[in-house]
Amino acid sequence: MASELPLLTDLNLIITGYIEPNRPRISRQLADRLGLRMVDVERQIEDRFGEQIDTIRSTYGERRLKTVEAEIMDEVALYRNTLIRVSGSTLLNSGLLQDMQRTGPVVCLVASLDSILKRIHLTLGARYHNPSERSAAVGELVREWKIRDMENIYEFDATYKAEGDLITEVADFWRDIALRRG
Repeated sequence: MASELPLLTDLNLIITGYIEPNRPRISRQLADRLGLRMVDVERQIEDRFGEQIDTIRSTYGERRLKTVEAEIMDEVALYRNTLIRVSGSTLLNSGLLQDMQRTGPVVCLVASLDSILKRIHLTLGARYHNPSERSAAVGELVREWKIRDMENIYEFDATYKAEGDLITEVADFWRDIALRRG
């Protein structure tokens, strides 16, 4: 997929939602296509600690993780001309949703519950049959989907779309907003 000519804009594109483990790859391809810098909030947290989120949570506790998450979100809120990949729960908990919406559209990638449960099953493998593992995965989905109840969230259903088609649809949407905004 070729990169398009970048628009001269300060508009961000904020990507959130829970569709599958490939969300980071979709975001990278979308950023490349639009000529935007990409910032992944989860990756920033992991880079700051040098460990995975689950390890950070178990080692330092939820409070420390949320403190660093808030610091990173305060930094990210200042970015422009950037694709920002952030979990829905982080976006809601940061208290910066409206500020972020002023910098660009918040796009929530969604899929049908059936397809997500199948993806969770494939991702967890045998651990899917452990009720606590399955419950944790579904709990994450519920937390992520709370963003869908907020105003001015643009949903794109990825259930039956090829990855390339989804990227094209979101890219066209962002470019249209950027052109109208001037």
